[in-house]
Amino acid sequence: MIAMTIAVAPATAEIVNFDEMKIGAPPPGWTATQTGSGSAKWSVEKDGSAPSKPNVLKQSGQATFPVCFKNDTNVKDGFVEVKFKPVTGKEDQNGGIIWRTQDANNYYISRANALEDNVTIYHTINGKRVAFKNINTKVTSGVWHTLRVEFQGNKFAVTFDGNKVIDATDESFANAGKVSVWTKADSVTLFDDFAYGAK
Repeated sequence: MIAMTIAVAPATAEIVNFDEMKIGAPPPGWTATQTGSGSAKWSVEKDGSAPSKPNVLKQSGQATFPVCFKNDTNVKDGFVEVKFKPVTGKEDQNGGIIWRTQDANNYYISRANALEDNVTIYHTINGKRVAFKNINTKVTSGVWHTLRVEFQGNKFAVTFDGNKVIDATDESFANAGKVSVWTKADSVTLFDDFAYGAK
């Protein structure tokens, strides 16, 4: 088996750390919503553990898949990365990033789950999420982690805490789309240092 490598040298890159944003409200210029039913709650909050203090983006509602996407992004090939901390959740404790987002029901997603100790990559089509690669690795609750995906054409490379854990291919979404953050069910998750770039 030959491992795929994706050389992504973004011409433009941006980091969002939420530090200058209003506390208690969703970040301006983002769509705070969910895939499926329920009621996601996305808000900028102060958190002393933030990798870049003082603020984080927090998801504290309950929905099938809470998502929050940055409205002015449109990336086809490039990368998306975020630091996240799973805090609580009986059904799920995870954090994820999504890319080539067409709308709240159609996108690619990779997530790391602290209850299952794994990292998975999926496509979500018409609200239905289907995994196409998975790896078992320790994901600690209450600790900040870094999740990154590099994507070019139909090739994807997922890195978790600095280690490449998944190489995958998929043909579901070829067009550019928004980049976003994601959780599942009752997972209370903090996000910081959201970064993305187009190749």
